[in-house]
Amino acid sequence: MAKTVTPYKDSKLGKKEQVTQMFDTISGNYDGLNRVISLGIDVKWRDKVVALVAEKNPETILDIATGTGDLVLLMAKTNAKRIIGLDISAGMLEVGKQKIEKAHLKDRIEMVLGDSESMPYPDNYFDAITVSFGIRNFETLEKGLAEIYRVLKPGGIFVILETSMPTKFPFKQGYTFYTKLILPIIGRIFSKDNSAYGYLSESAANFPFGENLNNILRKISFIECKAMPQTFGVATIYTATKK
Repeated sequence: MAKTVTPYKDSKLGKKEQVTQMFDTISGNYDGLNRVISLGIDVKWRDKVVALVAEKNPETILDIATGTGDLVLLMAKTNAKRIIGLDISAGMLEVGKQKIEKAHLKDRIEMVLGDSESMPYPDNYFDAITVSFGIRNFETLEKGLAEIYRVLKPGGIFVILETSMPTKFPFKQGYTFYTKLILPIIGRIFSKDNSAYGYLSESAANFPFGENLNNILRKISFIECKAMPQTFGVATIYTATKK
């Protein structure tokens, strides 16, 4: 079992409250810094997620841990009638709302402040659910996945985009060097929160990936679980279905 990683080591708050505080703090420069850190490759990964969702022709889409709305904005390329972005950080959602208004998509995309582990939606509601770089921030992974399973329609698609660890030389060694040493330095230089990007790299290193995450999805009752490594394994796209 992976250890619990939190943003602030000395805080008495739970992980959920700490994550909320962290993202509220870094929301203003989160998008720009992420483009720098990922060298812009994350944009291509999100495009692949959208393509996987679009294949299912969903009418209702939920993007969990939507943050500033990068993925939920791209979901407007589908024919979905209702698109919702859910996040626990009001600061991140505010940035996302501004982006949606600028893109003239307020009539198609709704941004909602809420907890992914206790969502205000009925059973079997969404045709497609996505999580992009947010699932490792869940306070209780299995509880969050069970809640996703609850609100997903039978036959609906669940797509996760998350960081993962390369397993082959020299990508494994290069990734470890970059995430443990370089990424926290970049975060400290550009972010108001010195702990934030250290947490993001540590949480990525400790999060289950590949078949380990697929096995957790199967335990929740998801079927057709598939892991697709991206860019030498530095990220992975997962797809699963509700039986």
